[in-house]
Amino acid sequence: MTLEISRSEAALTAVSQLGPAFIEAVEARTATIGVLGLGYVGLPLAEAFVEAGFKVMGFDIAAAKVEALEAGHSYIRHITDARVAAMNATQRFSATADFERLDEPDALILCVPTPLTIHRDPDLTYVIKTAEAVAKTLRRGQLVILESTTYPGTTEEVVIPILEKGGLVAGVDFAVAYSPEREDPGNPNFSTTSIPKVVGANSEAERLMALALYTSFTKTVPVSDLRTAEAVKLTENIFRLINIGLVNELKFVFGGMDIDVWEVIDAARTKPFGFMAFYPGPGVGGHCIPIDPFYLTWKARGYGLSTRMIDLAGDIVAALPRAVVEKTAETLDERLAKPLCRSRILIVGLAYKKNVDDLRESPALPIIELLLRRGALVDYYDPHIPTPDAVAHEHPNIAAMRCVDWDAATFKRFDCAIVLTEHSNIDYEPLLQSVPFVVDTRNALAHLGDRYGYKIVKG
Repeated sequence: MTLEISRSEAALTAVSQLGPAFIEAVEARTATIGVLGLGYVGLPLAEAFVEAGFKVMGFDIAAAKVEALEAGHSYIRHITDARVAAMNATQRFSATADFERLDEPDALILCVPTPLTIHRDPDLTYVIKTAEAVAKTLRRGQLVILESTTYPGTTEEVVIPILEKGGLVAGVDFAVAYSPEREDPGNPNFSTTSIPKVVGANSEAERLMALALYTSFTKTVPVSDLRTAEAVKLTENIFRLINIGLVNELKFVFGGMDIDVWEVIDAARTKPFGFMAFYPGPGVGGHCIPIDPFYLTWKARGYGLSTRMIDLAGDIVAALPRAVVEKTAETLDERLAKPLCRSRILIVGLAYKKNVDDLRESPALPIIELLLRRGALVDYYDPHIPTPDAVAHEHPNIAAMRCVDWDAATFKRFDCAIVLTEHSNIDYEPLLQSVPFVVDTRNALAHLGDRYGYKIVKG
């Protein structure tokens, strides 16, 4: 107890002394910002800081990414080459794979992946390795912020002990904060600079330092400590998982009653209070919803607590890809008297959400694997993914595929198609004119129902 009190008193004194100089540098735009991990979160964050007038150093272990950025090219579809070129033109942005330069920035923001293991336990490998790299060059006065989604306690229990191995003390010699990423790739209605940032730290001085940094480009929402900020992000994604699980269960229930769940939802959403529309689909993808909720289930087990609603929603969602395959097999049998193992199927959309090229945790991947396992011949079309090379490690069979042409001659080769991603720039009518039927898992063909309703199977 004595140690805790003395440390707290030291923190109030030391960080309070460091804070004003840091905040002054932020306000004067003389502070240098380091962003570690230049992916879907880190690259737009770096761009936001550049636009706010800061010098920004982007760090990434992938040399190919660094080379692309130096040449003014983007490797993320919704972030254009022009945006990268504009960052470079300011002469305030640089990318590097040299982590020995981590002592140069005044603030270091960690934007690295936090996946799950095969047993649905947190895999903090990227966080740990990045924190270890920071620890090697950590200097007095730096602010270290974790943005990666994780369980409550990660920053205190994992990151800070690593950072302190060099002898500097968190809250005394350097500051630590947590601010969960809130990116929505491909959504033109929201950007890094328009989405409020939740900011948590274990002392007022550290919190003020982090708030000053993020307030430079967006609104901020301060919370009391690190663990609370970590819990905020999990709550946001757990809310989505549970509602997605619920609406997909309703899809099966209402489908058994010959009720269109999409019509039900569209009518229900006209209520101006007490209802938020979620829509069914073939599964969930991206980094957040399929992964983040289970960081909390893992942590809860350590407290002897259960997360039954999260687990149930996870089970419902995990079963959706198999349900799509079963629906396709049943319809092939009923309409064409043809088994799945001798059928040729066109997958429409590989990305996990519309209008992006992101394959992370896409439900299309297990659906294709299940179809191939059952002997079907499968091709795909996705205007944003000419080759699925990104999944070569986990899905070599899919990585070997190439996007087919979108024309009548191509469509006539298939017994059916399955719409898994409702990209906005796809004209579905030629497809419906050519194939015997289409399993529509996204209600993407609703506008063509009057003319081709007999060919559309709700999946």
